[in-house]
Formats: sequence, structure tokens, C-alpha cells
Amino acid sequence: MPIAAKEKKERALGVKLFLKAHRCNSPKCAMIKKPYRPGAHGQSRKRKIMSELGRQWRENQKIKLTYGLNDSQTLRLVKNALRNPEVTGEKMIELLEKRLDNAVYRLGFAPSRIVARQFVNHGHITVNGRKTASPSHKVKIGDVIALREQSKNLKPFVDLPELLKKYEPPSWLVLEHDKLDGKVVSAPKNIEAPFDLNLVVDYYSK
Repeated sequence: MPIAAKEKKERALGVKLFLKAHRCNSPKCAMIKKPYRPGAHGQSRKRKIMSELGRQWRENQKIKLTYGLNDSQTLRLVKNALRNPEVTGEKMIELLEKRLDNAVYRLGFAPSRIVARQFVNHGHITVNGRKTASPSHKVKIGDVIALREQSKNLKPFVDLPELLKKYEPPSWLVLEHDKLDGKVVSAPKNIEAPFDLNLVVDYYSK
């Protein structure tokens, strides 16, 4: 789905999901320029009170857009979380955060998850020294995620070491900005999410 279409969905949901890298923190952000629903009558149309199913659907859309999931991936995520004795919502966010594309984004190697997914797909990322081209690959404690040596001189990455000097990744990751690699040192914890995971579980539990 083109990014412009995703931004329209973001506006329809009424929440900033930071889909378009640094633009989301600038006045050019779609949610700042047009803080209303898309369409000819978006500015005048009032938001209706949603049914419970509508609220569940909206939260499902948020999680899919934020992490780049399709329906089958989201359903599989919910099923995996429900099989775990931990609190389901916490387990879901842990599974989402452990996706390789998200870890690349969290390490600061990419300005958004969308760009991180492209980097992984194009073979620029290694896990424990091996090229891994699957964005949904689950990283685990002890894994070393790095920019592939052959990619370091490419345009998107030449300024990364300098940019990363000022970047602090979340506590579950350790970053070596000069080497352009990072290590998973713990499970992701205390992640703030712009959606209600319990409603997503309810949506797929019917």
C-alpha cells in the first residue's frame, strides 16, 4: 500500500501512527496539515459514536498499520499470545517488538518501520552475521543485529554513524553506533502503544 494511502487511513483513524519517518514530527505531517477525516466532507463530518465491534476494528487497523501486518499475520500474533500464560496484551507487544524490521527501526538504523522493512527486504541487515531478508523474523536475547558490511557505503547509510551518536535505543537493545550493530539484551518491556491490544484480541476471538 502506498504511503499516501496509509496516511489517509491514519487520518481516518484519527491518530498519529508515525508512518512517514521524520515528517511525522514536522508541520508537514498529514495529521497536522489535515486533522480531519479524508474525503470531500471530512472537515464537516462528525465522528459517530462507535459500536464495540467498530472500536475493535479500529484498534485492529491501528496495529496493522503501525507494524505493517496483514490480517493473517495479526491473527497468528493473537493466537500465539493467547497460548502464553503471560498477560496477553503484554505478550502481543513483545512479539511485535521482536520483529526484525521493528528492531532495525528501534536501533535507529531506519527512520520508520516502513523504511526498516525495505532495508531488511533488500538484504542490508544481518542477524548474528547472516543476511536475513525476512522482516517478520523474531529476534531473541543475545542476537546481534547489524548493517551488512557491503551496504555501509551506500547513500542511505553513510551518515548513520554520526547520526546515531545522539540516539538512545530502548533499554532492551544496546547500540554500537560506530560499528553499526546492536544487541538484544532483554525482552521488550514497558512499550507504549497507540492502540488497545485487548480490543484487538476481542476482535479475533469472536
